[in-house]
Amino acid sequence: MPLQHAVLALLKQRPSHGYELKAQFEETIGPQWGGLNIGHLYQILERLVRDGYVTRSQVTQSDRPDKNLYTLTPAGDAEMRAWATTAWVRTGGFRDEIFLKLLGAAALGTEALAALIDTQRQTYLSELAGLARQRRAHAAEPLVALLIDAAVAHTKADLGLLDSAERHLSPLAAAQGVHDAQQPQQPSATEHGQDDHGGAVRHGDRETRPWSDSA
Repeated sequence: MPLQHAVLALLKQRPSHGYELKAQFEETIGPQWGGLNIGHLYQILERLVRDGYVTRSQVTQSDRPDKNLYTLTPAGDAEMRAWATTAWVRTGGFRDEIFLKLLGAAALGTEALAALIDTQRQTYLSELAGLARQRRAHAAEPLVALLIDAAVAHTKADLGLLDSAERHLSPLAAAQGVHDAQQPQQPSATEHGQDDHGGAVRHGDRETRPWSDSA
């Protein structure tokens, strides 16, 4: 569990209580990861105490309620060390929604595919501009800057993916457009001699009905 081990890494630096850990995590990792939910953090700490990786002690405060202080144990140190020195292996595959959107746009034809690729490209360019501003703001924070650099590299790769998608999917979208154009149009209700409400339709001077009044 990445967050569990990240908490162990923070406790490796010094014992802390819950809100200190939350602030330390968000300051260390930066805005690209997002905030850490305090309720989730306390669930993680409870599990770490249960597993023997962390101890919990109560610190008395004169001007406010007592607080729990969490301290890394030797077992927790060993667990964190084993995790931090082992290569990360991707297990979830690549499941960005853009792949599903490309599937849908190609099925709609050339115009829809071009529209999606254009608007997605503009979105990625806007993301790069925002990341550049964040990079300048966090230049003095090594880990935050590294995570922003990773986001920049990922977004640039996504831009390259759009170029590849345009090359590979345009023939499929064009073929889909030809297929749609060749499909026979469904006749309307009036072409069957029936109006939109199932009533009679007049053909010249002769009125016809979709049903007969006689038995």
